[in-house]
Amino acid sequence: MASISTQFFILKDCLAQKLLSVSGLYDDAGPDSDPGSALDDFTTYLVKDLWDALPQAFRTASYETRDACHVDEEEDDLSARLGPVPPSFEDTLMAYGIVASEDDSLSTTSRNAPSTTPIPNASAFLHTILADYLSAACAPPPIWSNTRTDECELCERRVPLTYHHLIPKSTHVKAVRRGWHAESGLNAVAWLCRPCHNAVHQLAPNEELAQRYYTMELLLEREEIQRWGRYASKQRWGVRRG
Repeated sequence: MASISTQFFILKDCLAQKLLSVSGLYDDAGPDSDPGSALDDFTTYLVKDLWDALPQAFRTASYETRDACHVDEEEDDLSARLGPVPPSFEDTLMAYGIVASEDDSLSTTSRNAPSTTPIPNASAFLHTILADYLSAACAPPPIWSNTRTDECELCERRVPLTYHHLIPKSTHVKAVRRGWHAESGLNAVAWLCRPCHNAVHQLAPNEELAQRYYTMELLLEREEIQRWGRYASKQRWGVRRG
């Protein structure tokens, strides 16, 4: 399978959302089972085969590349754009009553069969998944001012916040010229209190922040940032020391 990317997880989420809409799929789960874990396991199993069948333009779908994977709203079957999908993929969908069997003889007594009529066939199922995926993957970036949180994204205190450019402004020209980032993502921000904002900038020079630590997830992989966050979360805001 290709290396895991943001697009892979978008596809997985779209698949999971579709499976959640299948009535009765998890009704027979035992009282001690975790439906969330079951859904994650099932989705992970299915999405690997689907991802490998995606054309390259779909695998790299983004706001910047939306023209390369343009979809005609009148297109009847997006699944026709896929490469070979293992037969086991469709077999699994039919076995769980997610799509109708080819001879339309799905047994309503099967323990896995949902209570409502399944999707007609695997092609129709894949079409809806791909349409949802391309819509999500090619969506424009958010207006970053609208992402403001009530708590610092590092220490989680409800204190006055500043916005930290995850790709420092001083690196924007170089980031685009050298292909580090697309122009539409340059203004991504994290909402941090001033002490946490300072701690992030002490972690690395701006160019390194732009190349290696341009999301909160990447920042939080650093042990020193995790330690700082735990420390800061225990500090009272506005208390003068010394």
